[in-house]
Amino acid sequence: MNAKSEILERIRSATAGGVAGVDVPRDYDRAALVGRGNVDRFAETVDDYRAQVYRISEAEIAGTVSSLLGDGRAVVPVDLPSAWVDGVAVVPDEGLSIDQLDALDAVITGCAVGIAATGTIVLDASVAQGRRALTLVPDHHICIVRADQVVDTVPQAFAVLDATRPLTFISGPSATSDIELNRVEGVHGPRRLDVLIVG
Repeated sequence: MNAKSEILERIRSATAGGVAGVDVPRDYDRAALVGRGNVDRFAETVDDYRAQVYRISEAEIAGTVSSLLGDGRAVVPVDLPSAWVDGVAVVPDEGLSIDQLDALDAVITGCAVGIAATGTIVLDASVAQGRRALTLVPDHHICIVRADQVVDTVPQAFAVLDATRPLTFISGPSATSDIELNRVEGVHGPRRLDVLIVG
């Protein structure tokens, strides 16, 4: 008997006569949120992840983006609303290479949904979001979240998301820990995340 077979046999022995076939309760709320999610809680939980949060109006988007970007240049999805980046130095993504993306200072996108309970932003590569590489390569991500895109819980988010789309879940700037548990930022994505909550 090899090690795998032995382990599986031990598991079978340990669980024999157990509670197999018992239904696990799945009565959590799967329905889509009616109305608006808790935007204040979303702002707090996003901030807990070391992202910078800005509560602004629609008219303030371009000015806020400009102040965050400074003299830098940002890549944007080709269908990003032009009013969001009025007066900002942007490069539309028309198939830019990884090296070209890496040479830019930031990326500006919208999102599909924001989750208040976890401070998570979900992108699904639809309107104003672009392809996944856009939000992984540049070191600074400026993400615009409309207040009506915020839901309270993860099940509510899945109720409005299309699971067949390429979903990217973002909870703060990219961070991990090395073997000595020192925080290392920017390994798997942007080191800096600015979230503009509009409305």
